[in-house]
Amino acid sequence: MDLIETPCLGICLISPDDGMCIGCARTVDEVARWSAMDAAERRAIMDALPARRRHSRKGGRKARLAANPDSTP
Repeated sequence: MDLIETPCLGICLISPDDGMCIGCARTVDEVARWSAMDAAERRAIMDALPARRRHSRKGGRKARLAANPDSTP
């Protein structure tokens, strides 16, 4: 059995803002169908992930704290 390349980082958390996994930047549908996709479809998604990650960055913890100064860390 061949191993399937995956972008999974083991940080599986779907953002309610855009429906993307915070760890790997795939959609819920892409995660669910990953093992059933053919190699070309998986490769197309893998190639798109770096751009998705750049656009999904919101500044992390520092930005959240700046936006919500009254929240406790």
